Amino acid sequence: MKKASFCLSVLLLVIFQASAQQYDIKSPDGSIRLSVYNSDKIKWTASLNGNLIIENAEAGMDFSTGSDFGIKPIVKKYTIKSVSETIYPVIPHKDSEIKDNYTELSIVYSGNYKLNFRAYNDGVAYQFIDEAKAKRHVISENVSLTFPESTKSLFPQEESMYSHNERLYLDKSLTNIKSNEFCSLPVLFTAEKANVLFTETALHDYPGLFLKGNASTTMNAIFPKYVLEAVDKGGKSDRVQTIIKEADYIAQTTGKREYPWRVFIISDDDRTFVESNLTYQLAKPTVIKNTDWIKPGKVAWDWYNANNIYGVDFKAGLNTETYKYFIDFASKNSIEYVILDEGWTKSTTDILDFNPDMDVKELIEYGKIKNVDIILWVLWKPLDENLIEILETYKSWGAKGIKIDYMQRNDQYMVNSYEKIAKECARLELLVDFHGAFKPSGLRRMYPNVMNYEGVRGNENNKWSEDITPEHTVTIPFIRMAAGPMDFTPGAMINKQPKNYAISFDRPMSLGTRAHQVAMYVVYEAPLQMMCESPSTYYKEQETVDFINKIPTIWDETKVLHGAVGNYIVVARRKGSVWHVGGMTDDSARNLDIDLSFLGEGSFNMEVFKDGINVDMFAQDYKIETLTVSKNTRVSATMAKGGGWSAIISKQ
Repeated sequence: MKKASFCLSVLLLVIFQASAQQYDIKSPDGSIRLSVYNSDKIKWTASLNGNLIIENAEAGMDFSTGSDFGIKPIVKKYTIKSVSETIYPVIPHKDSEIKDNYTELSIVYSGNYKLNFRAYNDGVAYQFIDEAKAKRHVISENVSLTFPESTKSLFPQEESMYSHNERLYLDKSLTNIKSNEFCSLPVLFTAEKANVLFTETALHDYPGLFLKGNASTTMNAIFPKYVLEAVDKGGKSDRVQTIIKEADYIAQTTGKREYPWRVFIISDDDRTFVESNLTYQLAKPTVIKNTDWIKPGKVAWDWYNANNIYGVDFKAGLNTETYKYFIDFASKNSIEYVILDEGWTKSTTDILDFNPDMDVKELIEYGKIKNVDIILWVLWKPLDENLIEILETYKSWGAKGIKIDYMQRNDQYMVNSYEKIAKECARLELLVDFHGAFKPSGLRRMYPNVMNYEGVRGNENNKWSEDITPEHTVTIPFIRMAAGPMDFTPGAMINKQPKNYAISFDRPMSLGTRAHQVAMYVVYEAPLQMMCESPSTYYKEQETVDFINKIPTIWDETKVLHGAVGNYIVVARRKGSVWHVGGMTDDSARNLDIDLSFLGEGSFNMEVFKDGINVDMFAQDYKIETLTVSKNTRVSATMAKGGGWSAIISKQ
């Protein structure tokens, strides 16, 4: 929400009669310059410190009727203003105060539309606004981006727009990306002078954007078509669909409206992509009046560990006794939630009743006694078919939230479904975790009960692949997390070096060290942060659990101390007066200097969780030590291959 800390909104230029062809604005600190040109099309460029970063970009929209945007544009007037405000997020993913400072160029065109450009210290963005009132179809949108020669991309390549968007990031030169190859967002472009992260926010009633290659340094947007008919598919008809009929347009619109912000985070320092709040700043403000019931926290999660609990006198599995064990574990460790994942319902389509071996109402009541709340997993397809009754039933049982899975689409209907679910859950005071989802696109600000999105290749992939490498886990904070919080599901306690790693669906293990997994709780943003391991295993690793449990899931301040995409990251985050530092490295051992000058006056206790001396042979080896430090102290974060380093720093 924005409060009365509004500082400045100065109107610099008011009316312009269409003679000039170029309009220039700069970021508040002057480092970024954005220039807009009007000729046969609307074109723009962006530079950082005098170096051209995005060149000859185009913006436009094509409609079924009425005026198209950006075709032989005629300017009626323009304004330029500087804005300085402070945003106070309801759920602070990384900062409890966000300085929202920018310069805005707003151009009004003939044809009843407007185009807003903004220049921030960490990037630029633009948004079309339709001032017309007629109903019509959006045929296409022109987002064309040209980058300097030799630009490369960490490219989350897709095979289909029907996707969970859980991709690896392929290091590809733009000239090697063919015209039939495309990616989901966010995507990172790397060049000699600076890098650019491209994504979108304020995505409402409109399809998500994908970006395709052209075997050149120019990339173009493509969109899923409006879905006219989708049918169930084979043996997975509860969750997989085949789209059999699409329209020749991408969206239906009623006219007067705002379109999504196209967001470009621009920096020559990789740390910027982790610190940036642009996707939140440009999103629509919250529409929920009472937010006191929205409680972040950690979650004991069952599906990763396949309910493998042991040392008990009952048969473990999808039954009431097993989940009481989960609840007892959560209660003993002050973990706020337990998820009942797939298997708790009578079937995956009959989700108004529960598995006869599980009494969900009893579990919810048992959880209340233990001060642990329950979140229920559901498939999107049966939920979409009976949304209100299902949500109201779960609310009547006492559930505190839902985890929705297998959306797999990004078209206009699906984007609207996300918002409909968020709205109805807000009405019923239910939290939302979008799994099997596209990337965060601003909905979490409008509906702060939306806590997490997946849209990331996370820890669960350990069950069937070797994809979750230390290189991958130090890539996603700079790319995927720039769009918003991610449901990566950390906390694996069975940790292996590559030579000892084996794929096991029911007994998964992680690549990299124990300290690498622990550091994720500081590095990765997720207001509902999972603990993926079996409670029985966690009991054997209580010292690790005790350290993790001291780490919050929301933050007042974030500073990235070190960062290089795909190589290493060290993040310092403050909650209240306590600082937490998390460091992770790829498959290279590193020794990174930690400057503690961000601390206040006085002496502090620093509890460190780091790689053990034998971690190269036994990845679960770690050491905990306590030091006395001050703001003048410099410490060394020594990390083994695939290693990590964490610290909790509190005033003495």
